[in-house]
Amino acid sequence: MIPVIIQARMGSSRLPGKVMKEIRNKPLLFYMINQIKSCKNVSKIIIATTNLEEDKKIVSFAKSQNVHVFCGDSKDVLDRFYQCGKKFESKSFVRLSGDSPFIDPNILDECIYKFEQNNFDYLSNTIKKINFEWIENNNGFPTGMAVEVFNFETLTKAWKESTEPTDREHVTEYIFHNPKLFSLFGVKNNENLSNFRLVVDYFEDYVLASKIFTSFPENTLFTMKKLIEFLSVNPELKTINSMYLK
Repeated sequence: MIPVIIQARMGSSRLPGKVMKEIRNKPLLFYMINQIKSCKNVSKIIIATTNLEEDKKIVSFAKSQNVHVFCGDSKDVLDRFYQCGKKFESKSFVRLSGDSPFIDPNILDECIYKFEQNNFDYLSNTIKKINFEWIENNNGFPTGMAVEVFNFETLTKAWKESTEPTDREHVTEYIFHNPKLFSLFGVKNNENLSNFRLVVDYFEDYVLASKIFTSFPENTLFTMKKLIEFLSVNPELKTINSMYLK
């Protein structure tokens, strides 16, 4: 079992305050935490946010949910994540984005299990190897199901050696762009479901999320299968945010 660190802040440029936008009087972070709490391989949940005044709302919410919280640098996201990992002293961590309220606990558990049963430095379901180069790829998963697992030693190396602004902003790009330095693995889905979008990054994503959550009883546990089945029998909903499919 290893900790999950959710990266969350209020200052999103595309949808400001998205992680605290409410559905049924509960913020999106509540739904994400509820999903993760059902995981078998997660030891604790940590929210890594910034030390900006606007993010105190996230801190207060985390405390109300008895979830660990860490506040760090608002611009150097890699440093924020490294300092968070250092504080909680685990050999390995999972990194999730706070805009993924439908994260499937089964996918999360599977990624953690595969990581712990092997000798990988970094494992994700969002990278794919093509011609000896690792690139970002959904690997057949819907957008919004991204999971990254890596050990603290790997994170430390990236923190020490990353100098490019994009590497400091995106935390793990230095890792999968340097396959000679790290042992990498990409988890693939058995079916290509990359034409489904279940992340909340734009207003239209939020509208779709609202439609989904209010169509089910409160505290419903969502799996990828349940979500795809629901959207398949309600195809008009899938078009709400289809303009953002890659």
